[in-house]
Amino acid sequence: MPKFFIKTYGCQMNERDSEQVAHSLIAQGYERVADEREADVVLLNTCSVRDMADQKALGKMGMMGRMAKERPHMVFGFLGCMAQARGESLLENLPHVDLVVGTQKFHRVADYVEELVAKKTARSATPPYQNHAMDDLRSSIVDIADEPGSQSTIRDQELAQNQATAFVSIMQGCNMHCTFCIVPQTRGAERSRSIAEIVREVRDLVAHGVKEVTFLGQIVNLYGRHEFPKRDGKSPFVQLLEAVNEIEGLERLRFTSPHPIGFRNDLIDAISHLPKLAEHVHLPLQSGSNRILKAMHRAYTAEKYVDLVRRIRDAREGIAITTDIIVGFPGETDDDYRHTRDLVEELQFDNAFVFRYSPRRQTPAAEMPDQIDEHIKQERNQDLLEVVNESTRRSGERLVGRAVEVLCEGPSKTNPMRLMGRTRTNKIVVFEGNEKLIGEIVDVHVQRANGFSLYGTPLLKDPGTFQVASTGRRVENSPAVRRDESAVAHFCRQ
Repeated sequence: MPKFFIKTYGCQMNERDSEQVAHSLIAQGYERVADEREADVVLLNTCSVRDMADQKALGKMGMMGRMAKERPHMVFGFLGCMAQARGESLLENLPHVDLVVGTQKFHRVADYVEELVAKKTARSATPPYQNHAMDDLRSSIVDIADEPGSQSTIRDQELAQNQATAFVSIMQGCNMHCTFCIVPQTRGAERSRSIAEIVREVRDLVAHGVKEVTFLGQIVNLYGRHEFPKRDGKSPFVQLLEAVNEIEGLERLRFTSPHPIGFRNDLIDAISHLPKLAEHVHLPLQSGSNRILKAMHRAYTAEKYVDLVRRIRDAREGIAITTDIIVGFPGETDDDYRHTRDLVEELQFDNAFVFRYSPRRQTPAAEMPDQIDEHIKQERNQDLLEVVNESTRRSGERLVGRAVEVLCEGPSKTNPMRLMGRTRTNKIVVFEGNEKLIGEIVDVHVQRANGFSLYGTPLLKDPGTFQVASTGRRVENSPAVRRDESAVAHFCRQ
């Protein structure tokens, strides 16, 4: 049985795409392995949002050149965003690469791999003196062409035993054209799946034990705006949220990443009343300077962003808000940066992901004058991280001594002897417990916080605890432990 290895760089959408590829390869009889040295097929699913991700993938593939010489039957491939952006040029300096597949062709990877494996097997069985007649078997496969309907092909995935959470891709592409972003070039224009199709996928996931799904899209809250009509004043995205909220057995629903301009009154209202919609919104800010926001082509002002945060917090008590921020965008002055820093201080995000601006080829920002020196970017990055870390620390410490609802996802990555899960507000919680808790919702008494994670002890059923059957939430009667739904968020992205 051939074995395959996939390494994923970048966002949750890339992770979801990799699971689609894994599902299709397993369906064709391949076995997934955790080490490329055990594999017959090595695939790197790539990211182009930042230069570092590009370089990591290129470096990784370069190091496998020796392996390709020692094991000529192996197949090596690039998938995803960098593959889409660079195409056939990836073969120039990496002659052992056999496959380059773009973002609209993940559903074809298994067939391409099968074809390449067959060619290499035939070549290895050919006597050396006949190899000159086998030159056609050396050709690599490059497919980065557009494919209509590709948004509906990311619908299958491999679920682990007791898997509690899953990503669901509801759309592909982006029409926003932020000046720093290459995604419109690598993912194409917005294309959305139908509500009925997405509901079927979520129902199937729930039937297999999944309790929480996260909707994925480049601008997820603009879902369906070109394909589907509003109904009763509700956008297609809100219609989708309401439909999935009705699925029996689903406990939590999340979405990422939205754009501030997609938060209309109907979505704010949905946040206020849909019980399965988790109390967490990841709301990219990018900059607190109106001048820089305009240069980024973000289509909102700092004042409008602050008002939106206020409306979201008013709509749902205890909701957690996290964000993305770029420092060192071309032309960013000390005054522009101070506007960003002051706004972050004012809003007190539950967490934020701070990035130094990284020029990307084929984007307007890469050609802008007044590019910022790296040491200035680094200084601003570290300074802003200190502000963010302090607000994150405070929000975590407020939960010490309280009980939070946790969906147990499995062993902790840092300590496999412990379990980990997330609160409804997406805060990581690490706790002692039996592996039977994996995939279950459990209340955890928080004993300490380190700023980014909480640590505690599970509160198992006793006479002071009862379960609400309709939602799966547990309610504490014990006076010794206070219940708090305002657990803070930690949104992990590479």
